[in-house]
Amino acid sequence: MRPAGTPPFPGHDDLEQARRAVAAAAVRTPLVRLPLDGPDGAAVYAKAENLQRTGSFKLRGALNFLAALPPATRARGVVTHSSGNHAQGVAFAARHYGVPATIVIPEGAPRVKVEGTRALGAEVVRCENSQAARHGTAERLAHERGATLVPPYDHPWIVAGQATVGLEIAEDLPDVANVLVPIGGGGLAGGMCLALAERAPDARVIGVEPELAADARDSLTSGTRTAWPAADLTRTLADGVRTQSIGELNFAVLRRYLAGVRTVDEASIRRATAWYVERARLVAEPTGALTLAALTHLLDGRGEGPTLAPGPIVVVISGGNVDAELLCRLLEDPET
Repeated sequence: MRPAGTPPFPGHDDLEQARRAVAAAAVRTPLVRLPLDGPDGAAVYAKAENLQRTGSFKLRGALNFLAALPPATRARGVVTHSSGNHAQGVAFAARHYGVPATIVIPEGAPRVKVEGTRALGAEVVRCENSQAARHGTAERLAHERGATLVPPYDHPWIVAGQATVGLEIAEDLPDVANVLVPIGGGGLAGGMCLALAERAPDARVIGVEPELAADARDSLTSGTRTAWPAADLTRTLADGVRTQSIGELNFAVLRRYLAGVRTVDEASIRRATAWYVERARLVAEPTGALTLAALTHLLDGRGEGPTLAPGPIVVVISGGNVDAELLCRLLEDPET
């Protein structure tokens, strides 16, 4: 049952509308067969959102949100806050629609994501690295400029846009049995659950978090949204999931549909990031490598949480925006 006050889940018509909005400017990313096998020889594929036009799935939600705004409202511009990938998604979507974008990015965000946002024509405003500072700065700027605030993850339009990743997986791999998806604010994981519940209802959706940023695991275990201190989240290399708590709408969706959450250690994240380059010839940021790290745990029988169902496996590479210096260090020695 959905908690009182939670917005309605996006339905079939919402997902179809999102599909059209996303197709107007995003690319349909491929399922790439990876050079490893699951249990009993099951095929393993990567949904390569690192090949999206902004290097991340976040473009999808941003495009759908801006498409849904009345034209006069959209013309006044948009504001958002993000550690980087949502920032680039909103900047790209705003450029696509020819409207101004102001992006609040906390200190400590990867340089490649900050520079990518500016390159797309958005104004970047920096703030302290806390959820309160991010929200407060973005809300103030939106009020001052008469612009619309674009939520990073906790909104039906955003969730429906991210759900298009799941729609494509179901169409390209109808017998998909397992999808591993990273969880930050829960927009992608929630959208994945909704899309597959409709298009591939037998598929098992498994969420993945770092051990050092496991607020979704704690929330789903306790039955109450749980927040982690911002200072604690900086310990993980997976900057894209340093969200202090999952969204209200997304929490309701995940409670209903998600098979559970697997957590992974930092060493596994580093090794998975390096593996993608060396073995699959793909560049994934550490957040994008979370799902491969979790799959290695599942294949080795490590850790606790949901297990794999028999059949094909998809690991979602949520993004590929990684600083070159960090990637070089990981390739030189992924153990440090």
